[in-house]
Amino acid sequence: MAYKPSPVPNEVSKPFWDACNEGRLVVQRCTVCDRRQHPPQATCADCGSKENLEFGEMSGHGTIHGYLVSHDSRVMMLQKIQPFNLAVVQLDDDPEILMLSHLPGTPSDEVPVGAAVHVEFEETFNGQKVAEWRVVS
Repeated sequence: MAYKPSPVPNEVSKPFWDACNEGRLVVQRCTVCDRRQHPPQATCADCGSKENLEFGEMSGHGTIHGYLVSHDSRVMMLQKIQPFNLAVVQLDDDPEILMLSHLPGTPSDEVPVGAAVHVEFEETFNGQKVAEWRVVS
């Protein structure tokens, strides 16, 4: 959707954003301690390894862990769609990984906590795709 702000990939996050553009959900994994982490970081948050981080594909399935409704965003692009949901999604592949989503298709403040969701990739104003989550019917 055109109203969404676009992320600015850096050296560490670029593989994540490139995968989004390809319609794939990936997260970082440390090959030393086997810990997954998101958002991407320069070092493993568990063991501190720098050279042993890789990106692995996830299933794209999750559960709504919680949410809030934004009525007064400071981001000008998002002010056009207020109020809007901001849900916390827990990945089925790794419950320690939490992602945020606007939950396209879910009316404001009607978020079914505990519901199953599936990832979709929506285009931002400059063409970069972002991972969003939609409630599974």
